[in-house]
Amino acid sequence: MQNFIFHNPTKVAFGKDSIQQLGSLLPANSKILLLYGGGSIKNNGVYQQVTDQLKGHQWSEFAGIEANPEFTTLMKAVEIVKQQNIDYLLAVGGGSVVDGSKFIAAAANFEGDPWDILAKGATVESAIPIGCVLTLPATGSETNTASVINRSEMGKKLSFMSEQVRPQFAVLDPQVTYSLPDRQLANGVVDAFVHVMEQYLTYPVNATVQDRFAEGLLQNLIELGPKVFEPENYEVRANLMWNATQALNGLIGAGVPQDWATHQIGHELTALYGLDHAVTLAIVLPQLMRHQRSAKRDKLIQFAQRVWHLDTSDEDKAIDQAIEKTEAFFQQMGMKTYLHEHNVDDSVIRLVPRKLMENGVMKLGERGDMTPKDAELIIKAAL
Repeated sequence: MQNFIFHNPTKVAFGKDSIQQLGSLLPANSKILLLYGGGSIKNNGVYQQVTDQLKGHQWSEFAGIEANPEFTTLMKAVEIVKQQNIDYLLAVGGGSVVDGSKFIAAAANFEGDPWDILAKGATVESAIPIGCVLTLPATGSETNTASVINRSEMGKKLSFMSEQVRPQFAVLDPQVTYSLPDRQLANGVVDAFVHVMEQYLTYPVNATVQDRFAEGLLQNLIELGPKVFEPENYEVRANLMWNATQALNGLIGAGVPQDWATHQIGHELTALYGLDHAVTLAIVLPQLMRHQRSAKRDKLIQFAQRVWHLDTSDEDKAIDQAIEKTEAFFQQMGMKTYLHEHNVDDSVIRLVPRKLMENGVMKLGERGDMTPKDAELIIKAAL
């Protein structure tokens, strides 16, 4: 196992009616900016629940953060933060709203061009504190330090990480997922599954705790996945929400190598074609597993045996079956796992590696031995 420091100070309020704890979680004397997306929270009752808890607090609101949060939209919120001397952000929504709020928090205090945080990896020295109310279990952004931001006019989707933007608290009420459409529920399952895979499917370092946690999360998601479409099944939604948080709160990634190539390639597909983030992951991961079967052989065999309970006496056959079962699971969740199914033509084969190079992504994978050429081969296989 590799050396690590693990520290996750985000306070989680989990369970039925946990939004009622929001008032006590927020600092009493802060000027709060409530941030949310397209307005669905006004239709499902979440907005009313949240604003009821804001009584006695000084607050204003900013709506319209996109499913792939746009830099230009977020900069409008940054201006409001500065004009109104906002000193606390409350994100209410899914991972995109939380990601967008993290960037707002960092950009509002940043000296210089905030785009440098994303494009140049500029250090975030300080940020406005954040709390969040999660409405869509998927990204794990509610308890981690990462944020992914889109800038459509430049065709870029970039990320940054900073301990400064980790939410101080996260309110997780599984009941708020009852109004989610099937597409978003499926996206959440697949997103969480791939988050686990990118921290698990690398090479062995004898991190038995992390491996067993990861395998348990994967098995949970395989079991829960098809059940998430059942209406108002609280136990399923509760377990999905907690699985998604655990998938990317830093625990299973501590002390192990990580491979975020699927995400890096997927981000380019989203930037180029507007595909849902989870959709791109479902397309890329099976082909990346096939492409990297030699480099990931030991963990693929472990994955086949422990997660899918396959006979590994014929190791190559077991690897094939494990990849096929993973792809079939995505399809069971309603995902189209090939690019042509999304009307993407073969120009994607040259566009994705070119965009990776433009964004300075020259090394991918847990060993840094994959290149944009490897991404080209993966995309070609996914066409």
